[in-house]
Amino acid sequence: MLRISRLADYGVVLATRLAMLRGAELRSVRDLSRETGIPQPTVGKILKQLGREGLVGSERGARGGYRLAHRPETLTVAQVITALEGPIGVTECGIDEDEGDCELSGRCDVRGNWQLINQAIARALEGITLAEMASPPQPVLVTLGRSHPERGAMAEGSGEAFHSRARRSRSISSCPSATRPGSPPTSSRTSPRRG
Repeated sequence: MLRISRLADYGVVLATRLAMLRGAELRSVRDLSRETGIPQPTVGKILKQLGREGLVGSERGARGGYRLAHRPETLTVAQVITALEGPIGVTECGIDEDEGDCELSGRCDVRGNWQLINQAIARALEGITLAEMASPPQPVLVTLGRSHPERGAMAEGSGEAFHSRARRSRSISSCPSATRPGSPPTSSRTSPRRG
């Protein structure tokens, strides 16, 4: 299973929670921990890293706390993950042209394809803002990859067939981090229909 790290997941949850704040509103580490269920030490660690990367600002004092350093419409999920984990990639060789730590990179036939996959994932995450994450779930945030005519899908660049299937299925993630912080996790899972 492909998945982001727990630290990156928590980072997106915290950044999304900060995206919900209004104006000059601040949140303390204690408040964010209580609102999200993430342990205080982890909240502090993540916010410090996001602050070093310029995504989060802080104010000291009795009424101090954290807020996003930029408008949520301008910050993406990819920026949060990259700030916490480094470049987004499924495999070492797919992150950039460098061979990474793989012993097989000199004779690997799929390296270029892994780079395409990593680029598609990065583009998808770059296409989702924290403002969108803070909004109620929508049927489709982004369309991943290209279409394949042999599978009867839409032409490249057209998302209508994908969006149509998504509207029919109305599937919503059951991942607790996909819900608004403080809301109860979804207990039932739905899966999209194949069409």
